[in-house]
Amino acid sequence: MIEVLVVDDDVRVARVNAAYIEKVPGFRVAGQAHSAAEALGRLEALTRLDLVLLDHYLPDGTGLEVVREMRRRGHQADVIMVTAARDVSTVQAAMRQGALQYLVKPFAFVGLRAKLEAYAELRRTLDGGGEAEQAEVDRIFGALSAPSEPQLPKGHSPTTAELVRQSLMNADGPLSAQEIAERTGVSRQTAQRYLKLLERTGRATLTLKYGDAGRPEHRYAWATRI
Repeated sequence: MIEVLVVDDDVRVARVNAAYIEKVPGFRVAGQAHSAAEALGRLEALTRLDLVLLDHYLPDGTGLEVVREMRRRGHQADVIMVTAARDVSTVQAAMRQGALQYLVKPFAFVGLRAKLEAYAELRRTLDGGGEAEQAEVDRIFGALSAPSEPQLPKGHSPTTAELVRQSLMNADGPLSAQEIAERTGVSRQTAQRYLKLLERTGRATLTLKYGDAGRPEHRYAWATRI
């Protein structure tokens, strides 16, 4: 099992991430922390740790500061940054500090699962040991290049998909296809098609609203608000 420490300042978000991790075969949550100091304390206390799922914005420091202190203390656990920090300088600094992956919030389970499965594949490759020819080296580095989100099917527009996604993410509650259409300017049929795609890929959840008569109304919400 790959032992994972989940670090996020928001307790609710940490619990959601931990629940996500437990759903991926081969991974187990070793602990949770909600500050830089608590994260470093957990690192000292755990007898075995393979991976740190690390937020950047912490109440007493940054995720990058945690990584630097980890390395200074000799902790060799791998790091995947999971954060809302989108500026290129932070991404570049994370790379230089040795973070293997960088997952931008908000995301759904499929995005995190892709990163974890890519990491597991990397570990399997490296555990083989021995010498590596160029093709093997390419495969090792390629193990980390799995996309965070599934590719759009043919005939779907990335621009429209982003409009629908943003509408769901910014909504106070579930929305119908008609409400999405009004917010984005697309037709109801187009909105329904993209909503169904988001629901199939795990990024949106579907609920049914029953009225006095007729068919129930389909309403969609973003699968997670982390």
